[in-house]
Amino acid sequence: MTYEEFNDICRSFLATSYVVQWGDSHVWKVGGKVFAIGGWEHVDKSAFTFKTSELNYHFLSDQDGYRPAPYFASRGMKWIQQYNAPSTEDEELIYYLKESHRIVSLGLTKKKQKELGLNQDQGEI
Repeated sequence: MTYEEFNDICRSFLATSYVVQWGDSHVWKVGGKVFAIGGWEHVDKSAFTFKTSELNYHFLSDQDGYRPAPYFASRGMKWIQQYNAPSTEDEELIYYLKESHRIVSLGLTKKKQKELGLNQDQGEI
């Protein structure tokens, strides 16, 4: 996946904002909280960092092309970095980016979620 494709995908999620920071990284936020980063390290191949569930963190930590995210993981955070991955794994990355957006948005206050139109259909009967 290219950074342009990454940005297009993240842009398609509800209530997102974009900023370039941390050494020209593509940083995506929901409600002001980071959910995905494109870049981070200056390498030839694209690298994408995202928040995961505890289960996915342990699963992905052992997979080729994935590793605990530099900086985040060393601080006990459940973030993974996909790097040096073939384009055949793009669909998988899209799933994890959506999940990261969802996980981070659920960490916002209920008031903020409502203001942004996030997670409105969850928990209602």
